Amino acid sequence: MLPKIELHLHLEGAAPPAFIRGLAQQRHIDLAGIFDADGSYRFTDFPTFLKVYEAATETLKTPEDYHRLTLAVLEESAASGVIYCESFLSPDFCGGRDLGAWREYLHAIREAADQAERQMGITLRGIVTCIRHFGPDKARQSAHCAAETAGDFIVGFGIAGDETSGKPGDFAWSFDLAREAGLHLTAHAGEWRGPDSIRAALADLRPERIGHGVRAIEDLALVDELAEKGIVLELCPGSNIALGLYAGWRTHPIGALRDRGVKVTVSTDDPPFFHTSMAHEYDRLAEAFDWDEDVFRHIGRTSLDAAFCDADTRTRVRKRMEPENA
Repeated sequence: MLPKIELHLHLEGAAPPAFIRGLAQQRHIDLAGIFDADGSYRFTDFPTFLKVYEAATETLKTPEDYHRLTLAVLEESAASGVIYCESFLSPDFCGGRDLGAWREYLHAIREAADQAERQMGITLRGIVTCIRHFGPDKARQSAHCAAETAGDFIVGFGIAGDETSGKPGDFAWSFDLAREAGLHLTAHAGEWRGPDSIRAALADLRPERIGHGVRAIEDLALVDELAEKGIVLELCPGSNIALGLYAGWRTHPIGALRDRGVKVTVSTDDPPFFHTSMAHEYDRLAEAFDWDEDVFRHIGRTSLDAAFCDADTRTRVRKRMEPENA
């Protein structure tokens, strides 16, 4: 139960299946095809995962839905020892990229975040995320939403979705707009495409962090470059294993990347889809690599240093991470 920092969490992807089923029944939406017999999400590979993810979001119709969703997600995270979390929020799902509607959804999310901080002791910040396979034009609309609501809660901008769709340079305009608005930047890369996708994201989008980035391990010169430049990787081992990218925990490259000096962090991505939690990630990594508490405390410090929050928030969270009697 070490205090944990999570930097890579998709809000809709963290929705408990029972929560989505309840909304579907309430609204008479037939989602039978996206659940297994045990009630968990059903998918076979990354493309079907995306389809199930987007089908589940069809139940989320109002700002109140997102208020309830945020509370449910943060309750799960807090139970796993998370004290600070950055979640990807997509205007695509929150009001169809309309700025007025986006503000309403964001207000509801933030109200829930404030409530969770008071009641559960977990701090949430948002990273507006465009969806790669929705195309550059819609990404520009999402970036506009991000730029207009940048501040102490919306602290970053990123890109997620199908990495095999298009190329990073297609989204450079959106990243430039977000950068000019003072937002920190992150980009999913190096998960379903190889090391060249990471190089392209770094060159064209200039992010501070890379989401996943595990396939950098296939190019050790790139690994050393990431280490030298201090690029932080938002690693989600359980996600990579569940989606078949790696066969198991011992073969996941997080250990090798860390050994070569890359700044690695640990997150869950879409935890109910992958039957994981932050506590589960820590437990399995400890078993696979014989990591002790000091290693995880170092990962926690790396994560907090890489967080996109303001200095006051970072200082407040850091005090909570200090060991007792330190």
